[in-house]
Amino acid sequence: MNPADLSEAEAANELMRLARQIAHHNRRYHAEDAPEISDADYDALVRRNAALEAAFPHLVRADSPSRQVGHEVSASPLSKVTHEVRMMSLDNAFSDEDVRDFVARVRRFLNLAEDAAVVLTAEDKIDGLSCSLRYEAGRLVRAATRGDGQVGEDVTANVAHIADIPQQLSRDVPAVFEIRGEVYMAKADFLALNAAQEEKGEKLFANPRNAAAGSLRQKDARVTASRPLRFLAHGWGAASALPETGQFAMMRRIAAWGVPVSPLLVRCADPQEALDHFRRIAAQRADLPYDIDGVVYKVDSLEWQGRLGFVAKAPRWGLAHKFPAEQAETTVEAIDIQVGRTGKLTPVGRLRPVSVGGVTVTNVTLHNRDEIARLGVRVGDRVVLQRAGDVIPQVVENLTRDAPGDPFAFPGHCPECGSEAVAEEGEVDVRCTGGLVCPAQRTERLRHFVSRAALDIEGLGEKTIAEFFALGWLESPADIFRLRRRRDDIVGREGWKDKSVDNLLAAIEAKRSPDAARLLFGLGIRHVGAVTARDLMKRFVTLPALRAVAERANAIRVTAPMADDLFAAPIPAADLPEVADARAELLGIEGVGPVVVEALGDFFHEPHNVAVWDDLLTEVTPPDYVVETRDSPVAGKTVVFTGKLETMSRDEAKAQAEALGARAAGSVSAKTDLVVAGPGAGSKLKQAEALGISVIDEAGWAEIVRAAG
Repeated sequence: MNPADLSEAEAANELMRLARQIAHHNRRYHAEDAPEISDADYDALVRRNAALEAAFPHLVRADSPSRQVGHEVSASPLSKVTHEVRMMSLDNAFSDEDVRDFVARVRRFLNLAEDAAVVLTAEDKIDGLSCSLRYEAGRLVRAATRGDGQVGEDVTANVAHIADIPQQLSRDVPAVFEIRGEVYMAKADFLALNAAQEEKGEKLFANPRNAAAGSLRQKDARVTASRPLRFLAHGWGAASALPETGQFAMMRRIAAWGVPVSPLLVRCADPQEALDHFRRIAAQRADLPYDIDGVVYKVDSLEWQGRLGFVAKAPRWGLAHKFPAEQAETTVEAIDIQVGRTGKLTPVGRLRPVSVGGVTVTNVTLHNRDEIARLGVRVGDRVVLQRAGDVIPQVVENLTRDAPGDPFAFPGHCPECGSEAVAEEGEVDVRCTGGLVCPAQRTERLRHFVSRAALDIEGLGEKTIAEFFALGWLESPADIFRLRRRRDDIVGREGWKDKSVDNLLAAIEAKRSPDAARLLFGLGIRHVGAVTARDLMKRFVTLPALRAVAERANAIRVTAPMADDLFAAPIPAADLPEVADARAELLGIEGVGPVVVEALGDFFHEPHNVAVWDDLLTEVTPPDYVVETRDSPVAGKTVVFTGKLETMSRDEAKAQAEALGARAAGSVSAKTDLVVAGPGAGSKLKQAEALGISVIDEAGWAEIVRAAG
């Protein structure tokens, strides 16, 4: 359905569904090396999410896929590495028009003329595992996977066995230089590896990308050494110096240092040249020695790249032009109902295994009751699957929907606890009403609470939570911190010895002063993802302060103040000044919309949730939330730009302010700390002068940016 035809409630629910689907498939692809759907299906989900966010910008979720990169590093024997410069992903294009729009956005951001030349580089996008190689004085000192973009896995010992990766670069290399690229397996090598695996009776790999990822992320580097891995560089991360001024020249310099780069990398004078190269690469795709899934374009000028900067998960100066989706037919052999931690009943189609885009697919989410009805899917139906972007597969057509048979009967009760399952008004999702009475929700919420993005308690995994829950030891988050009282009960159980129990209890004790944003996210409040939790805590600093505002913002109704007027009508909460002020305070936070405000209200309106909250805060004491900012005179301050900016666009100026730790506001108020006024500044400048707010010109702002480095 066209986004313009959706109601706000429908859009919010679809965005929620997409966020969860995409997160699931990101985890399967990036963290588990076991994708369930094709690149095309994944890209279709991402495109749909982007279209909805463009139509409903106030509904953009904190856990939106547009803000995420990769996936957090899963439990692994490999040690973690924090990237000095974040490893970003790229925004996607699917048509020539998307590419031209990308160049137009570059021109607008840089305040260039409409006919100004924008030189691009174009190269094939290898379907491999991202890897960063850190060289110091030309010597390889560390290699790491991308992970979630900020934290990856140390694979230094493993890459030592990849012939394409030199241990020592040639001369004239900066003191520090991180080369980034893709570890991959050639098609012929992949076929030979699978043949050897089959001969030994061992597991076969689904595709070259999975084989490369599984081979690189080995605890035993000897396994990696036995696998035919290759590497192609496509960029760089931290660098003490850049000896060239352009992307193309820098890549040639990297090749001169002895690191392979794509033989298909070219420099294009305009978008049309880039699109012509895309078509040339697409035509020879099947004959290339490695798998690719598109073409990457980058603005060639490194000065422009620096000015363009980044959005939440991607650079403004790069774009991935993806190839069309692949499809396949298969049969639905069963439809199961899964219950998530929020009580949502999700139908999952169990499929006769089928290969789509090189990945074997056995399951497909059918999303919800309405989607099953729309597709008319039943057990035994023949369906068409499509994968886009390597996330969850989706059914695009039911080939036997007109065949005789009864429609699938969606359950009216939770299959886990038997509680009634209903869809709230305006929602498409059916949810179990059992709450924490439902074992599926209770264990899922506890798993979420200890997950890496929340409190990150090592040793308290899915199996342990299920075991302790069954024993009645874990029913709420606070119970986790009471497990020390059961030390003697745990010791001696299968798999538990003194040391392992003490390690678990030590890991729990280490989280008694948790990060407030992680704790908030861990509570599993609907629509409050990790990013929204951070945004909320930046504003309120303490959890009690957030709760007080959330409760005021969601007052249901109050009676009229005249006690002797027995017939006074109730006053709608929205008409009360304190409620309106509280809602405005919440809605003024970037990333917080009406859906989040209502979700916070729903959470604190439920007595059981309040009891869980209060109980938890008797066991943990989160410190005041502190925002790390760059050392600049505007860090932590509110800046307003007004008038015409002559050397940069308004978007670039705001991006600079945020990079310096400031908040870029759109209007002047008593809370404004600094106004940057260009020619033509009007009422905002007058208001700033009347309030005694500091005012500087564009040159003054440029000096602040320059001084901050």
